[in-house]
Amino acid sequence: MRVGVPKEIKVQEYRVGLTPGAVREYIAAGHQVTVETGAGSGIGASDEVYQRAGASIAASASDIFAKSEMIVKVKEPQKGEWAQLREGQILFTYLHLAPDPEQAKGLLASGCTAIAYETVTDAAGHLPLLAPMSEVAGRLAIEAAGAALKRSAGGRGLLLGGVPGVQPARAVVLGGGVVGTQSARMAAGLGAEVTVIDRSIPRLRELDDLFAGRVRTRFSTIESVEEEVFSADVVIGAVLVPGASAPKLVTRAMLKSMRPGAVLVDVAIDQGGCFETSHATTHAEPTYEVDGVVHYCVANMPGAVPVTSSQALNNATLPFGLMLANKGFAAVLENPHLRNGLNVHRGRITNKAVAESLGLEFAPVGSGLAA
Repeated sequence: MRVGVPKEIKVQEYRVGLTPGAVREYIAAGHQVTVETGAGSGIGASDEVYQRAGASIAASASDIFAKSEMIVKVKEPQKGEWAQLREGQILFTYLHLAPDPEQAKGLLASGCTAIAYETVTDAAGHLPLLAPMSEVAGRLAIEAAGAALKRSAGGRGLLLGGVPGVQPARAVVLGGGVVGTQSARMAAGLGAEVTVIDRSIPRLRELDDLFAGRVRTRFSTIESVEEEVFSADVVIGAVLVPGASAPKLVTRAMLKSMRPGAVLVDVAIDQGGCFETSHATTHAEPTYEVDGVVHYCVANMPGAVPVTSSQALNNATLPFGLMLANKGFAAVLENPHLRNGLNVHRGRITNKAVAESLGLEFAPVGSGLAA
């Protein structure tokens, strides 16, 4: 198969769809890989490095989209990219369609087959292609919160872990999944007072065992969320409903009862955010203030550490990408985990949660869909 890797064009996105090491694996499996010039510059991989791995170098993204049977990216296609997609072409990347009807419309119009990293599953029902970036984002969330808490950044002027004789910051993590666990790990490691809120009692038990009492756990109710958020210095939004828009757990009205200069970090912003006052920001201008509360809502947090992120992402996506390269759309029909990743095919939405979030018709695989 002819596999293409365009350079990411989202603002301050430095990751790359295929690392040179991953390219070698595709080449060894008998596929052709073309990489846009400069695509690997963010991870320090020059065109020459890609050529040594066996890739061809294209002068422009238009060459990649025109000649490739499968496009491998990191972030969702931007307007100029989805306009170049075509029927029969496979797009393998993060999509996050639920809060993005414009992108969904563009993909539907293209007729392409779009498989979203964030809804591919494994045998345990987990999300193996989302997990590595969730790990990165969860850890970065605490770094971001610590920076935003500084008085010079508009925060309360607190050190997350405090010092002897001075109370540490209080960090509340909404959601006990991968992001939440990594955020709690980092915050506790820095000495903050940490509480994780989740709706799953079994998960709360796991977290209690994992952290051996160093992190408090609370079952999620309206009351418990309010109590913890109102007394928090940092709130990490780490709630995930696979494929669907994130629930709004912190409302605009709640901000007035929060501590002035407290920090909200919305890691769920790719799925619309779990704070009512959230809107996507960039690494160039990561924060803004609403009612005295600092909001950090960068939509591509792992892009800030592209070497780590690209390697971790490629480790996870490589087996699935090779399946697609080897068998094309037949791999989706044969593999239930790739089938769960299928979001768009020939002008139809094929993921139920995405369809419901967008208010569009759901066309499951098998309902007249063919390669």
